[in-house]
Amino acid sequence: MTYTIKEVAEKVGLSAYTLRFYDKQGLLPFVSRNQSGYRAFTDGDLHLLHTIICLKNTGMAISDIRQYIDYVMAGPDSIPQRRTLLTAHRNAILAEQAKIMKNLQEVDYKLNLYNDPQASELVNQELAQAKSEKQASGLADPFPVTE
Repeated sequence: MTYTIKEVAEKVGLSAYTLRFYDKQGLLPFVSRNQSGYRAFTDGDLHLLHTIICLKNTGMAISDIRQYIDYVMAGPDSIPQRRTLLTAHRNAILAEQAKIMKNLQEVDYKLNLYNDPQASELVNQELAQAKSEKQASGLADPFPVTE
């Protein structure tokens, strides 16, 4: 069974324009054209397209995705290069995930603070501390006057 670019766009949640862009960038050399010259995607093509979308969604550069696809097109002899490329990308994803988790902890801390029944008192304590630090350093107080 084959699919048109419109059908594939609907299946994978990308626009036909994006799929054409990917093709122009050399990411879809595995997609054949039918007798009329239109792209004809197979289920196997969709599987590889899913990998491309995953790599793009996790921050891999188009040039690196193209390199990965070149390795795929080269066959099993390129498995070591694929492994190296994907391992480096996985490490980058894990580093980004660690940053996101640290930021999430800060957001959770603030939400817990604001959900506390004594939130106003706790925020006023933070504000007093900040004002005290500014004053001790001889800096202007940028906070509005609160009473």
